[in-house]
This record gives sequence, structure tokens and C-alpha cells, in this order.
Amino acid sequence: MKKVGIIGWRGMVGSVLLERMESEGDFAKIDPYFFSTSQAGQVGPLIYNATHTLKDANNISELADMDIIISCQGGDYTKQVRPELEKVNWRGFWIDAASAKRMDDDSLIILDPVNRDIIDKALNDGIKNFVGGNCTVSLMLMGIGSLFQEGLVEWMSTMSYQAASGGGARHMKELLTQMEVIGNMAKPLMDGPILQLDQNISNLLKSNELESDCFGVPLALNLIPWIDSGVEDGQTREEWKAFSETNKILGRSKNPIPIDGTCVRVGALRSHSQALTVKLNKSVDLKTIEDMIRNFSEYTEFVENTPEATREKLNPRYVSGTLKTTVGRVRKMHMGDEYLNIFTSGDQLLWGAAEPLRRMLNIVL
Repeated sequence: MKKVGIIGWRGMVGSVLLERMESEGDFAKIDPYFFSTSQAGQVGPLIYNATHTLKDANNISELADMDIIISCQGGDYTKQVRPELEKVNWRGFWIDAASAKRMDDDSLIILDPVNRDIIDKALNDGIKNFVGGNCTVSLMLMGIGSLFQEGLVEWMSTMSYQAASGGGARHMKELLTQMEVIGNMAKPLMDGPILQLDQNISNLLKSNELESDCFGVPLALNLIPWIDSGVEDGQTREEWKAFSETNKILGRSKNPIPIDGTCVRVGALRSHSQALTVKLNKSVDLKTIEDMIRNFSEYTEFVENTPEATREKLNPRYVSGTLKTTVGRVRKMHMGDEYLNIFTSGDQLLWGAAEPLRRMLNIVL
């Protein structure tokens, strides 16, 4: 069996990856080795009732002994270690959750329900670096990938509502801590005047009393329309990824589809949602569009445009912890017959992070 090294398995994405690999029986297909940047020599995770001694994630010789490496350790680690493996002429497969190598010419962004043909070609061409895509990009494509595959999208605007989990475990805990403090403050005031309760909460949110080291300001009862660093033209890097990564996944780097929008951090815990405006390059009747979405993959769930179905399924509450990407509010817009309104929701830690890595491992195997 192939030797597979796994790094960053204790973090949020790594934990979800291990959970999925164990539930799908992936560990029975490989010879797994677990690496750590800080706990080498200690006991690692319990997999199928067997423990594993941790190897040193900074030991290039031990890493080079692997046939496949899966890293959820982050971009700084990738930038440090991947070049060192090149120096010792390591020819194994590097599967990475971090963004560091996404746009490199020697890497491919992986989302096999959407670009399996491009993945297969890359393997045949000798590509060794396979990188999971941006969470919102992957979830958007899992929802409406069929429209891109059919060549119907002229341009798209995407407005994302991104959960705390996009920042990692510390960000999730910070949100929950803020909610606890707000709840404790509000509880004794619930039977009093609503304006007094509102004023006290507003004052709390504007004060420095809520822990906000991760987000900079409170996220609970709030939103932040800025994610990641700024880039040119007033975009954030998260917004830039929608254009650059979508077109790379689709193999359209030389003939890109214009995509832009605003990325917003909201108080959801682990699932992202997106409001999409899609400009089609020709008129297509709504029933055909709905059928294309329904039949795209077993993981795409179409939601009827009714208040009951929307409230039940088109939200983080319904999709969190599942592989479903729900797609609803599908309708023609007043701007014209070629304009679509669409809303999607999906688990940021599954199709948005861990699941493409797990599936790429199996494709390589």
C-alpha cells in the first residue's frame, strides 16, 4: 500500500478530513503516517483502534519517504516545505488544503464533480500538486457547476455570507464566546422594555468588552463585509479568488468568465451561503435550468422557490455536517430573460475544504 503522510490533522479542516476518511474506509487502502510540527515522537490519533507515533513534519527525509502527502497545515508550511522536497527530487503527490500553490502553473485546483476531466489530464501530464479550492468557489460550483459546464454563463456576481469556520477553530470559539456574553447580559432584561434591552446590547457591541481578537470587531449580532487582505481595484483577496480560481478550476484561464462580488462574514458557525446573479449568454427556459441544477450531482439538492422549502433547506442549519449543497430561489430577474437569481448554501468544512482532498487521494490511489 502507498505510504500517505498527513500533516495538520489536529486543525479544523484536518479533523474533518480524518473523520471523513475513517467513515469512508479510506485508511484501509493506505499505509498512514501522521506528522506534527510540534509533537514529534508523541502518540498520534487513534485510527481503527490503532495509535500512530507522530513523525516530525519538518524532517524532509521522513517526508520524502512518503508516496503521497496531504497537508492541512497552512500556507506558510507549504511555502517552507514544498521547495525543500523539490530539492531532494521527491516525486510523490502533494495534496494541499492551503491556498499557497493554488495559482501556480505546476498545480491544479481540485473539485472532481466539476473538473474530473481536467484532473485526469493533469495526472497524465505528470502534475504532482493538487490543491483544494477556495471554500466559496467550490461550494458555488457544486451548486451551479452544470451551468458552467454547458457554457451558459456570460458573467456572474456573487454575494457571499461566510461562516466563522472560514477563519478556523479559534474564530468559531470567539463567535460562541461573544454569543454567551450577550446572552448572559440580555437574560435579566428580557422582561423589561425592549428599547432598554436594545440599547444595552448596542452599547455592549460598541464597547471593548467582547473578545474580538480574531475578527477585530464582534461578529455576533453583526456582519463584516471584508474578508482577507486587500488587493488592487478595491477588492479583497477573497473576492479576487472568485474570478481567478473559478476559471482555473474550469480550465478557462485563457478565456475567463467575469466574476465579481462582495464577501461578507456573518454569524453562522460552519456553513457558507451565496446570492448569485447569473447573466446567461442566451435565453434558456426556467424548467431547463432547474433540471440542469437537479441532475448535476448526487450532492446538489434543488430547493423549490417556496417560503416553506426555502426556510427548511436553503440555509446553514440544514446543510451543516452534510455533503449537500442546496440551490434555490431560482428565478428569472426583471433585468431580462437572460438574468438568473440563485441562492446556495453548503458546508464550508466539507465540500469547501476537506472533501476534495479526500476524493483526490482516492483518485491518485
